[in-house]
Amino acid sequence: MSLTPHVFWAQRHHELYLRVELSDVQNPDITISDNVLHFKAQGHGAKGVNIYEFSLEFFEPVKPKFTQRPTQRQVAITVKKSEKLWWPRLIKEERKPRFLAPDFDRWLDESDAEMELREKEEERITKIRTESRKREDPFLYVKRGYLFMYNLVQFLGFSWIFVNMTVRLFILGQDSFYDTFNTMGDMIYFCQTLAILEIINPLIGLVKTGVAPALIQVLGRNFIIFFILGQLDEMQTKAIVFFILYLWSSIEIFRYPFYMLACLDTEWKLLTWIRYTIWIPLYPLGALAEAVSIIQAIPIFNETGRFSFRLPLPIELTVSFSVFLVVYLVLLFLGLAINLRHLLKQRRRRLGSRKRKMQ
Repeated sequence: MSLTPHVFWAQRHHELYLRVELSDVQNPDITISDNVLHFKAQGHGAKGVNIYEFSLEFFEPVKPKFTQRPTQRQVAITVKKSEKLWWPRLIKEERKPRFLAPDFDRWLDESDAEMELREKEEERITKIRTESRKREDPFLYVKRGYLFMYNLVQFLGFSWIFVNMTVRLFILGQDSFYDTFNTMGDMIYFCQTLAILEIINPLIGLVKTGVAPALIQVLGRNFIIFFILGQLDEMQTKAIVFFILYLWSSIEIFRYPFYMLACLDTEWKLLTWIRYTIWIPLYPLGALAEAVSIIQAIPIFNETGRFSFRLPLPIELTVSFSVFLVVYLVLLFLGLAINLRHLLKQRRRRLGSRKRKMQ
């Protein structure tokens, strides 16, 4: 009896993938005739170094031309289907041979395969539109250069904050909490002032993102920096400042490099995953830290009367700035909900939710 190797398979609507578990194979004899694939080769398999062979009659017609790629560990075969159909099984015979099994490394069920097709089609359309836009927009590279430099400057600024705060935390421990604003204030002023461009850029059409999420984030952060921390010396020495700046910079040191690579039409999958995942714990924590700072600032504003104003006659009532802060607390979490919803949509669109059929 001839020996048969282990064969693993998967499919897409237009092609089949076979993986033959034979190592050190050279010049395998593979043919397709009468819709039957014949394989014969010498290699190292489950029974040691021997000649292994098998034949498979496909469930539906396939094209006689195929591609093969022998490697040191296996032989990969790709076969094109004659029609773009989803097969219920690989072979004509209902009873599956013992040497044949699903390749779970590449396995997708029909719905996931259709999603993959749609994603590839969207990528193809996006590529065509990008190339068309390059031809139509003579200032495209100027715009990209500006966006790249903006994201680079912001990345360097927030990286400086993150690295310095981390080093100071290891050296000084909890003592570093209380002079965070003293040491990082100038840089965070610079970064958050520059961040106003993130509202302007979508307004003038430089980027395709919505204006509302950028408006909520930038104005919200600038309110904390310029009004809560910048105007109250008592707040600048509180430990909550450390957590606010550390959480913000932890997000931005991944967000800005992602945008830098996007300006170069480049994607690093790990960075993409981090950029669309790290916000899940950090954004709510950042909003919570901002809320704590506002709650701590309310009695200080009440005591100092700063930004309070008196209503004209006949009311003659002094309205404390803390009333506005209480309203702002509600708006803070409303804005957080809007931004989280926006980010979740972005994550689903960029990362998807593929389920593999493990059976």
